[in-house]
Formats: sequence, C-alpha cells, structure tokens
Amino acid sequence: MMRKCLPLFLLAFLALGSTCFAEDMKVGFVYVSPVGDAGYSYAHDQGRLAVEAMDGVTTSFVESVAEGQDSERVIMNMARKGYDVIFATSYGYMDPMLKVSKDFPKVKFLHCSGYKNAENMANYFGRIYQARYLTGMVAGAMTKSNVLGYVAAFPIPEVIRGINAFTLGAQAVNPDVQVRVVWTKTWYDPATEKEAGKSLLDVGCDVIAQHQDSPGPQEAAQERGVYSVGYNTDMSAFAPKSHLTAAIWNWGPFYTEMVQQIKDGTWKSDFYWYGLDKGIVDIAPFGEMVPADVQKTVLDKKAEIAAGTYQVFTGPIKDQSGAEKVAAGTVMADADLLGFNWFVQGVVGTLE
Repeated sequence: MMRKCLPLFLLAFLALGSTCFAEDMKVGFVYVSPVGDAGYSYAHDQGRLAVEAMDGVTTSFVESVAEGQDSERVIMNMARKGYDVIFATSYGYMDPMLKVSKDFPKVKFLHCSGYKNAENMANYFGRIYQARYLTGMVAGAMTKSNVLGYVAAFPIPEVIRGINAFTLGAQAVNPDVQVRVVWTKTWYDPATEKEAGKSLLDVGCDVIAQHQDSPGPQEAAQERGVYSVGYNTDMSAFAPKSHLTAAIWNWGPFYTEMVQQIKDGTWKSDFYWYGLDKGIVDIAPFGEMVPADVQKTVLDKKAEIAAGTYQVFTGPIKDQSGAEKVAAGTVMADADLLGFNWFVQGVVGTLE
C-alpha cells in the first residue's frame, strides 16, 4: 500500500516545491548613456520602474553600454543568466541583439529604434516626430531671427525624421524660418553637445533644439539669453529661463504592455510604433514665456494629430533643392519615414 501511495506523495511534494520556488520573470534593460536625472536613458528607466512595479517581475539594467561588441557582450550575458525578456534601447544595439537572439530562442528580445526582427525579437519605437512637429511650432512662433539651431547626434533616419518634423512644424507658423543642423556624432557627451549649441548661437540662431541626451544645448542657450527646446524629458530645471518645451517619452505603458503579453503568452514579434494617441510621446509643459495663443495653437494641433485627423508628413513637401518629394495631399508611408535620408526645404546642413 505504501508503495502505491509514495509516487502520489512525491508528486504532491514536487508540485508544492515548484510553486514555492518559482522565480519572478526577469527583465533586463540596456542603456547607451548614464541614467542620471534627465534625458534618453532616464526616460527608459522610468519605464523600467513601471515594469518593476508589476507582480511577479524583477528588473535590472546596465547603463553606458557602447554600441557594437560591448552591447553584444552585455546582451549575451543577460541571456546566459536566465533573463526572460531583454530590452535594448539604442539604434546601434540592433545587429548585436539579432545575433544573440538566434542563440537563445526562448528569450524575448526587443530592440528600440531599429528595423530588424526575428521570431523572438521585436522592434519598437515611438512616433516622437509628432512631438517634434509641435515643438517646432513653438520654436517657429518664438524666434525673432528666423534662424533655429538643431544639435543632432548621428545622420540616421530616426534623427533626420525628427529634424524634418521640427522644421515643418516651425514653417507651419513661420514660413520664413530656417533650421541649421550641427552633427556631434555622439548620443551623450555633455561638453560636445554644449559646444555644438554655442556654434549655432554664433551664427545667429535664437532657439536651440536637440537630438541629444544631455541638457548641454539647453544650458548654452540660457547662458546666451535665448530660447531652447529639449528632448527625451522635461529639461526645464536645467534652463528655466530658456526652456520653451520638449519632445518627451513616456515608456511605462509600452513596457508594461509588452511584459504582460509575454507573461500571458500572447506576445508576437512585430514592429511597434506608437504615438500621441497611445501617450508614448508628448510635449513637456510650456515655459511661462510662451504666449497663451501660441500654446492654444499647438495644443489644438496636438489634438488633431492624436485623433489621426492630421498627419505630420503630408504633401506638398520639397527637399533642400526645392524638388517635390511628396505630392500635395499625399501622406508619406511608414516605410518611407523609417528610411528617411533627405532633408526638407528650409534645413541648412548636410547628411554627413
């Protein structure tokens, strides 16, 4: 009799044991810059904290990871340590993550801002160009010189798309405006970013925007007594007399949605590109120097974009040479937006 009962007892014990010692889902994040208290990686880390608050989930991150071989090493290390989900948050992590994903088919990999997928690797970003357009409207309304400056990281489609959206937004309220671009070839280098901002101020720009992680360009603008437009997070604390607004991220809803889907077993690899309608992108509160009528105009346009009744890249749109690239009434397809490799008319700068 005991010999018949023993297997049942063991099964019950093992079942109890598997429940008691079940581990939380492990979710890892890889950042290209320090988390700090503002900027790109800080915005992603706020999203991580939302995931950390979920039941049955633990998270960790590695910051200041260089693109290329360093990122491959960090991503592979996470996979080997049993992470269930790994988010890599910089464009240059794409190929390293794709390579690692092939060796760990049970791990879910999600890459931010690229375009390559696999069965267990998705790609995601936000339509931050929508917020860029709105901040361009503010800059175009506030400039006196009609010359705006843009401190930009690398000449890749993501950055080019943002510059073009910012320019179109500025032109929507001020057709005479031009946008001068300076490349830093870095995502995060406060000193370099600040010097780039100063170089734009030296040629007459009186509003400085940026696609950079630090508030360096904002600080340069405030020191010269002109305006600035931030990026990633509300940077008003770093330049309160200068900061007009910023294009900002809110990653919490997206990250928690993806992790919940993975927990539920409903997740599928895809390209996720959410915008104002999902709350993933937005603009920071306006500085007190922005007039009420300008604020209203911008917020009205924000509502139109969120509702889908206005598309930022609707023709006619011309390139720098004046050639028509998008016909009147035509909306650029996502595939074309993702491959942006030309500047709109009004941008002063080169793609190198």
